[in-house]
This record gives sequence, C-alpha cells and structure tokens, in this order.
Amino acid sequence: MGNYVISYFPMRGRAEVMRFLLSDQGSHWKDDEIPNQKWAAGEVDFKETAVFGQLPRLKDGDFYLYQSGAIMRYLGRKHGLYGRNDKEAALIDMTSDGLDDLRTSYLRMIYLDYDNGKAKYIENLPNQLAPFEKLLSQNNEGRGFIVGSKISYVDYCMLDILQINLVLAPDSLKDFPLLAAHMDRIASRPKLKAYLESEARKNRPINSNGKQ
Repeated sequence: MGNYVISYFPMRGRAEVMRFLLSDQGSHWKDDEIPNQKWAAGEVDFKETAVFGQLPRLKDGDFYLYQSGAIMRYLGRKHGLYGRNDKEAALIDMTSDGLDDLRTSYLRMIYLDYDNGKAKYIENLPNQLAPFEKLLSQNNEGRGFIVGSKISYVDYCMLDILQINLVLAPDSLKDFPLLAAHMDRIASRPKLKAYLESEARKNRPINSNGKQ
C-alpha cells in the first residue's frame, strides 16, 4: 500500500518513526533528503508552501501533509493502526503525546544544553520512562502492544524513542523489563528488522548536530 515520499533532512530525527511504520507495513516510500543549508537559505522550491515552515513533509499521491504527529496519525488511520474503537484510539493518542513530551526533553538537551544538561537528563530519565512501563503493564501484563491486541502507530513511536535513549544512556532500560521486552519484540518483526539492519538506516545520523 502506498508510494509515499518523505521530505526531511539527512538524518533520522522525526521522520524515522514514519520509516518504521511504512517498512513494517510493507509500504514503499522514497526519501527526499533536503540539505539543512539549502532549507535554511530558502533554496528548496516548496519551502514557501510548507504550512508551518518545517519538515518533515509526507507526500501521498497529490496529498501533502506536515507535522510529524499529524503524519503518524494519518498513516495510523490509513494502515489500520489506530485501535479497534474510540477508547483505544484515545489511549494511543495519549501515549503518543506523552512520548512527544519525552522527545521534546531529549531534543532540548541535544540541541541546546548537551554539555551541561546530559547528566541531568539521564538522571531524570527513569522518572520519564516509568509511566510508560506502567501503561504497558496494564495491557496484557506487558506481553503484547501498548494498546489493544494489535500493533498501533504508537508502538513504533515507543521503539524509536527507546532506541534513541539507549544510545545516550545504555543502561536506561535496566529497571524497565517490560519496555525492554517491548522494544525487542517490535524491532524483531521481520520487515522492520530488515529496515533496521539496512545501510540506509545505519548511515543516517540520529540528529543533525552529530550529538547522540
């Protein structure tokens, strides 16, 4: 399903979770890599039409969509990854918002306060991960997915943020066995695993400033 185009900077960043979802669902996409310097200089032909002046952008046929959260929800609905009912969809969105808060804290540290803020961020990371361990424990005792009985878009979001934080703090999941098992379970799905082991993935930095 789908022949998508993801326009983004040459890094994993906020577009990586989209690649997780699409690869796992067997969808084709093209990466349209936009050099940071060209974007900053306004040398990208669609920058003036970018709704909020930001990337990523998803192209699906003649439909263009911005904002990473909106893109993930769109792909979630389109691929049947949004729960079985309104309550499951609401829990999926709630978890997604919580993960985005964690990502915002991470990005603020990475880009604005890495040298002085890294140790404090790592010290506080268990407090930020604990709610997700609890949420996972409340669904099938943490043996399946975050919400419901099938994978949803937020499972990919969880995998992404956990992997990012493991690079920063290799021991960050030692007190969270359910999160660690969930990460391994999602990452071992055959199509997603193939993407995770691909050269394209390995050669793409996590962040644009080289810090991780």
